[in-house]
Amino acid sequence: MPSPASQNVTQLLHAWANGAETARDELIPLVYDTLHRIARRRLREEREAHTLEPTALVNEAYLKLVEQEVSWQSRAHFFGVAARLMREILIDYARARQRHKRGGEWQRISLTAADNIVQEQAVDLLLLDTALQRLAAFDSRKSHVVELRFFGGLTLEETAAVLNLSTPTIEREWRTARAWLQTELASA
Repeated sequence: MPSPASQNVTQLLHAWANGAETARDELIPLVYDTLHRIARRRLREEREAHTLEPTALVNEAYLKLVEQEVSWQSRAHFFGVAARLMREILIDYARARQRHKRGGEWQRISLTAADNIVQEQAVDLLLLDTALQRLAAFDSRKSHVVELRFFGGLTLEETAAVLNLSTPTIEREWRTARAWLQTELASA
């Protein structure tokens, strides 16, 4: 059963989708801490000299979120969209840095951090994005699961809610996608 806070977020999302800008303003304080936590987790896995701060990532994601014309379905759906936007921001940031440095330092990020697996494998964020695009070309659902789990920090249950699938299905998709990505990234 959804928590009262989750239900309130969903109600505000519906009101916002129906044009109530005051609902958007009420929503932000309710979701800001979660967005900031997701951003901190993503940036903690970046290289040490990374200059993008979690607050800046949240602010950029927020600016993109308010531009979205989405029929919000739930709290999990909102965080799924936020995850995609944070991924786009981080990829754009990595590409800009790479252009600036002409192939400068790799940006390291843990592929398995979302599962708290002891053996971490660091990957280049741009290589991960390329691999996710290849995965999406033949299995968009697995790619979306990775995006929601890895970039959005959603749990298996939240990912299942966003994609309207069962948790065991998401668990299988996550496991398979992660194995495929690890193989792809190892050969890159």
